[in-house]
Amino acid sequence: MLGQVGDLFVIVLEGLRRSWDVRRWWWEFVGQCWFLARVTSVPVLLVSLPLGATVALQVGELAWQLGAGSATGSAVFVGLIREVAPLASALLIAGAGGSAMTSDIGARNIRDELSAMEVMSVNPIHRLVTPRMWAASTIAVCLCPLVILAGASGGYFFNVIVQGVTPGAYFDGALSLVVASDLYVTLFKAWIFGFIAAAVACYKGMTCASSPVGVGRAVNQSTVVTFMLVFTFNYVISAVYFLAYPPRSL
Repeated sequence: MLGQVGDLFVIVLEGLRRSWDVRRWWWEFVGQCWFLARVTSVPVLLVSLPLGATVALQVGELAWQLGAGSATGSAVFVGLIREVAPLASALLIAGAGGSAMTSDIGARNIRDELSAMEVMSVNPIHRLVTPRMWAASTIAVCLCPLVILAGASGGYFFNVIVQGVTPGAYFDGALSLVVASDLYVTLFKAWIFGFIAAAVACYKGMTCASSPVGVGRAVNQSTVVTFMLVFTFNYVISAVYFLAYPPRSL
């Protein structure tokens, strides 16, 4: 276990070591950004719309019983911005993009393409891992506004169209608890989570067993490990943030 953690850190640090040489990995970075955006943008919208409506449903019923129906907007926006947006972005990056990264690098590994790169004095980590880590973190940050917009639209539909709350009350309540630091931390979370997803995916692909079965197992392991790390880091970052910036009160 400790050996695997050490190998992962070695790959990450080696990938970061030559990040300054953008000229060598720029076009691979652009290609990976396009691929990740293409496979995650529509699913993230489809996930966020019903998720926002579900939050509005659960919170709205309780708020109406307490006579605070206009507070539903606050709950929807706070939940979306602080937790749902970075987590949804990271999980889709890991599930859709990370699995493709693992299978791609794993297939190259079992065909000895990585060894061939080393023979030609091409560092496979700089060529394959570095652009994928930066692409995943970039797209994860870009997905956050989509999650917030789609989730807020779902919450708006249920809270305003179904429950009859006025649009002004919905958005006033939404802005009453959200501060700029919430958005900054959300984008930071998304960047970290995307980076973790790509790093784990590339590590599992480069260290998989030399067989098609080994590649399949590596894809499964990378997804599970990424989910565990994302939820762990999410708790740590949220706890530190709330210690530094206590939540606003109504």
